[in-house]
Amino acid sequence: MKLGSQGAEVSRLGLGCMGMSYAYGEPDDAESVATLHRALDLGITFLDTADIYGTGANEELVGRAIANRRDEVFLATKFGIAGNPLSGSRAVNGSPEYVRSAIDASLRRLGVDHVDLYYQHRIDPDVPIEDTVGAMAELVEAGKVRYLGLSEASADTIRRAYAVHPITAVQSEWSLFSRDIEESVAPACRELGIGIVPYSPLGRGMLTGALPKDLAADDYRRTLPRFDAENLDSNLALVDEIRAIAGRYDATPGQVAIAWVLAQGNDVAPIPGTKRRRYLEENAGALRLELSAADLAALAKLTSVGTRYPDMSWVAGQSAPQG
Repeated sequence: MKLGSQGAEVSRLGLGCMGMSYAYGEPDDAESVATLHRALDLGITFLDTADIYGTGANEELVGRAIANRRDEVFLATKFGIAGNPLSGSRAVNGSPEYVRSAIDASLRRLGVDHVDLYYQHRIDPDVPIEDTVGAMAELVEAGKVRYLGLSEASADTIRRAYAVHPITAVQSEWSLFSRDIEESVAPACRELGIGIVPYSPLGRGMLTGALPKDLAADDYRRTLPRFDAENLDSNLALVDEIRAIAGRYDATPGQVAIAWVLAQGNDVAPIPGTKRRRYLEENAGALRLELSAADLAALAKLTSVGTRYPDMSWVAGQSAPQG
């Protein structure tokens, strides 16, 4: 599919690689590499990583996995989050100097001479977006980056960024349980011809209907309000409604959740994450699932309990730091 209007072409479904190295329990590098290879075999060639995932370890893992198959991959990575979001010691850096140093470090870890899509991971409230995107544009001129993207940016920020250099994609959380992108961000993207890349289309695993009863002590989801004891039962009850729809299609709840996101438009390329081949293959099955208009409407009425993050200033459209 065409991602945005700048010429980028990606697979309809991508693969989020974060969980292979970060946030969701113990890594299994051998299985992760096998999953990456299986993704390419299935035609899922849009791979998404970031320099913060495992403090660079995820880029190194992806780089090793694609070393002999680089020409098959549309490779996306991100910069801009410093520190450790899991511990709360997080910061954003959008300075031009940081942009230039971050891409060189990512290219080294990935073992490539360019990335196809380079996102600003979070917007720095202390640096004008025009300055950050201006530095990113220099990377395109230098051949280190093909296309530019933003992650969790507000509609106003997207428009300001686009005025400096065309933006190919905006990445944001979008799922049956995360709908805030629909208010202003998605319309702005469509106005400007920017592709939309939803991350966590499975609600960080909740929408699969197979959430572990006990999350690991270091599992990132323990920090998220929707997984709090006071919210979890209500949200899992909604998953039962998704399961009922899935039963009519001989599908899994996760496939229904992904199919709903895919049905939001031909400019949408979700990147469900997994580190296991069996879940990758299950996710790929969503590409063959076409939900009825009635089921799409019924699913759209579901409303989750709890915010996406404990501190929503961390995402677009909220108080600083926005993005």
